[in-house]
Amino acid sequence: MGLLNEIIGAVVAVEGVKKLDPDASLLTEGLVAFGGYKAVEEVTEHLEKKEEADGSAPAA
Repeated sequence: MGLLNEIIGAVVAVEGVKKLDPDASLLTEGLVAFGGYKAVEEVTEHLEKKEEADGSAPAA
């Protein structure tokens, strides 16, 4: 399910930039999509590492 979350992050980022700049270029949308994808990936990795270090179960 990790890939699905990352794709959703990319879509949400693109929708956000469309709200801020309706005339955003395709290049801008592509860069924002990549940024949203990588952001979700990094946050997920950070939370997994934190859970491993704490030894706690993930919060629902």
